[in-house]
Amino acid sequence: MTYDAGSGADFSAFLARGKDGRASLDLLVRGARCAGCLGKIERAVGELPGVDSARLNLTSGKLTVGFAGPSGDPAAVIAALDKLGYPATPYDPGQAQIAHDREGRRLILALAVAAFGAMNTMMFSVPLWAGLFGQELGPATKQVMMWLSGAVGAPCAIYAGVPFFQSAWRSLKGGRANMDVPISIGVILTLVISFSETLLNGRDAYFDAAVSLLFLLLIGRWLDHQLRAKARSAAGDLLAMQAPAAAVLDGQGHEHRRPLSEVQPGDIVLVRPGERIPVDGRIESGASELDNALLTGETAPVAVAAGQVCRAGALNLSGVLRLQAVARSEDSALAAIARLVEAGAQSKSRYVRLADKAAAVYVPVVHTVAALTFAGGWALGLGPREALIRAVAVLIITCPCALGLAVPAVQITASARLFRKGVLVKSGAALERLAEIDHVVFDKTGVLTEGRPRLIDNDPAAVDLAAPLARASSHPLARALAEEAGDGPLADQVIEHAGLGVEGVIGGRPARLGRAAFVGADSREASETELWFGFEGEAAVRFRFSDQLRRDAALAVAALKARGLTVEVLSGDLAAPVWSAAERAGIETWRAGLTPQEKAAAVDALAAQGKKVLMVGDGLNDAAALAKAHAAMAPGTALEASQNAADLVFSAQGLMAVADSYDVALTARRRAMENFGFATLYNVIAAPAAMLGLVNPFVAALAMSGSSLAVTLNALRMRTRP
Repeated sequence: MTYDAGSGADFSAFLARGKDGRASLDLLVRGARCAGCLGKIERAVGELPGVDSARLNLTSGKLTVGFAGPSGDPAAVIAALDKLGYPATPYDPGQAQIAHDREGRRLILALAVAAFGAMNTMMFSVPLWAGLFGQELGPATKQVMMWLSGAVGAPCAIYAGVPFFQSAWRSLKGGRANMDVPISIGVILTLVISFSETLLNGRDAYFDAAVSLLFLLLIGRWLDHQLRAKARSAAGDLLAMQAPAAAVLDGQGHEHRRPLSEVQPGDIVLVRPGERIPVDGRIESGASELDNALLTGETAPVAVAAGQVCRAGALNLSGVLRLQAVARSEDSALAAIARLVEAGAQSKSRYVRLADKAAAVYVPVVHTVAALTFAGGWALGLGPREALIRAVAVLIITCPCALGLAVPAVQITASARLFRKGVLVKSGAALERLAEIDHVVFDKTGVLTEGRPRLIDNDPAAVDLAAPLARASSHPLARALAEEAGDGPLADQVIEHAGLGVEGVIGGRPARLGRAAFVGADSREASETELWFGFEGEAAVRFRFSDQLRRDAALAVAALKARGLTVEVLSGDLAAPVWSAAERAGIETWRAGLTPQEKAAAVDALAAQGKKVLMVGDGLNDAAALAKAHAAMAPGTALEASQNAADLVFSAQGLMAVADSYDVALTARRRAMENFGFATLYNVIAAPAAMLGLVNPFVAALAMSGSSLAVTLNALRMRTRP
């Protein structure tokens, strides 16, 4: 669905009001690609009357506009965006996905057309090039080849150039010139000159140069599109963890399945064992144990009973719970984490790359130089035809291909090198940010440690006695005990008591496995997670569990410190196990018991101190901090949402992948700087040569391709050299 901002349509129905009573509006903005677009949009919308804030997420295209009062003028915002050249519609996640998919299909089709045009135009251009080597074609044959080259190349170039033409037009319409403007002008003028030369029986035509240039640029545009698709999925994956429906009880106690969006505060929700808590709620009746690992990172299940609050996303392990909803699904703890992840992704989109800064200088300079070449050549008696050819040669030879490939070529090569080491690089700018870090933050569970409890100080005889009960329980610690014992018989008459433990009959004798008080042992404070086992009337035996440190954790921490980086631990787990893991890993600074919001706030506080933070985490409680950090890594065993929020994912079992990735990132930055230097030197030499008429558009296209090849070959040095 599309909306016409000038049609007088009423958009007030799309306004939302927050708890503070102020109105807000979410819009889907199309065409914004770079930090310059972001700044221009946020600045223009923020200056509108009644607008308090404007925040654009380049990854999703979502613009959130906050108004100063309880009402606002959405039509004015949409009209302002349309005037800038960025069409906008009220935000609909489904429509946003459709638009994203449509753009991807358009780029793929344009890329295919450009590839077809480049290959087939070359087929007719090669005989023309042969004339450079003393094998001149006859006039009639040459004319036919030029027309055939134009018949194939021109339509392909026009179709493949549409994404650049549209972007350039929107930019010019908004009073600015982006990188697509000189590209579009160069392509159009190349086609015009080629047809002119063909009609006037000139020496050269440059249809192949136009379509080949677009083919190279479209490859980069499509890769950028794919990176955006990966980046936007993190927040969506978090929200997908919520159940699609909830079991709501009516006044008569009858159960009805309702979509999650229809559950309101005050509704009574039934949650059975094995289900996730659908919304934040307070327990009215029932007792159970909750697995909060995805929310808090705690390794031990938490016992809950009537009166306690449960958070959406927690897994109900054992008992049936009746909850009174205290928040809607969009106001739940899980949704809050998703919003933090989206905010973190937005902050990353503000990262201004060196190429963007160079482009801001490049565009006006090249336009000016090309215009002066045309005007100066004509004034000096070259004639309009020769002056125009020289101006086009300037535009082509200074095409930003080498500048545009300077970083992507290095990123692709570095990513391939890390892939061979078991590290997947997911973000286009990940290596740039990773090379800048000076502080590393580790989560404990699943990162410094293996992420699953193991029995320690075990007595084989006691393990064999307790194993029949452990095999009958779904409790994580009981499963660890059963794993230690191996296969064997199950206890009889097994009854699991939510939040307490399991009881049954082993060899005709009643036995219990669970908490100290449930088994009849003296309760005591312990540093490790524990289970107790005992036969009725006999002394109980304690089993202690610990999450084992990764084998190379201490080595990896030492390697990071040797590189001048500082290290700390932020964990949602209990203080005792966090202290133990940090001490064994050689980390002096640690914090325990943190919520996801507190972790994200801690990363923000470190950034406010001027630190460039690398966050290494694996749980849902880490997703927001991963998104907020300057760079982020997650192990391959991590939750999918955390992997999506991270820039790099390492599949190796060891933590040395973190130090190896940092080393590769530093090397990649050196190679990128070398490429930037070469691209700058190339343009300093090439532009004057084109202005003086030393190169024509065909030679300019070859030189442009050669500069791109040079930066690519320099990037490939990373495959074998540090």
